[in-house]
Amino acid sequence: QVQLVESGGGLVQPGGSLRLSCEASGSIFSIHAMGWYRQAPGKQRELVARITLGGITSYADSVKGRFTISRDNAKNTMYLQMNSLKPEDTGVYYCNKVLNVLPWGQGTRVTVSS
Repeated sequence: QVQLVESGGGLVQPGGSLRLSCEASGSIFSIHAMGWYRQAPGKQRELVARITLGGITSYADSVKGRFTISRDNAKNTMYLQMNSLKPEDTGVYYCNKVLNVLPWGQGTRVTVSS
């Protein structure tokens, strides 16, 4: 079973940036559409960014223009560059497939606060 490990979260001031990483124990990024999900405090987990096999990206309206998803198939790693962070971006971020999700990893916590 492929395992996903997220990292790169932390505490950042509004307007700041973070780069999240997702490492997979197997070669899944080259055969599946992948996404970054966010679970804000008290809310359900939501898909905020996705990338298709062909590299086409799409974003939730709340992060469009500020977040960029990318992947490096050779390194089995996916990234989420987050710029112009807002307090409402606070939450735990997870990576996973877009369809038929794998068991969730631990996620990485992002806190945007002054």
